[in-house]
Amino acid sequence: MFERFTEGARGVVEGAVAHAELGGADRVEAGHLLLALLDARGTKGAFALSALGVRPEAVVSGLEEARRRGGVSAADAEALAGFGIDVGAIVSRVEEAHGEGALAHGRPRGRRLWAGSGHRPFTREAKTVLEQSLRVALARKEKSIGDEHLLLAMAARPGVVRDVLAGCGVTFDAVERVLGSGNGGAAKAG
Repeated sequence: MFERFTEGARGVVEGAVAHAELGGADRVEAGHLLLALLDARGTKGAFALSALGVRPEAVVSGLEEARRRGGVSAADAEALAGFGIDVGAIVSRVEEAHGEGALAHGRPRGRRLWAGSGHRPFTREAKTVLEQSLRVALARKEKSIGDEHLLLAMAARPGVVRDVLAGCGVTFDAVERVLGSGNGGAAKAG
């Protein structure tokens, strides 16, 4: 599949690995893909984010807040609230006992899986974003996978990254409008 990626999309994937390394993460997460997309210049994905008024600091703040909650998405927190579970209260109590950011995925302890291999693995969620980007491109009848397809996949896939994007006004439909395509409804599925 990687051979179908445009230069811009490859840059996002490579940038995600760099963000994971910089943050000391043992795996490349979907949030790293989003951070790398924010770094892109002169691509369709970068254009869409700019046109929608995305402020990088808002995305970083949203991702950091989700990490602080241990990766619980807004939808998951809302579902848990329906059962009487207050995620915010749980985070507060854990942080009172163990310090701020105690639920955040930090540096791994012990041996890293990728140590010495030169390869940092992708989480299931990040792999799914990459796979979904192919579906998005195919639904749009496009042969190559660009960074705009990665953005659309992130906006379509439930989870923290979609929540962060939505908090910045970036939805699948908004990105479709900016990119000037009306045929993306089928790409949302999956």
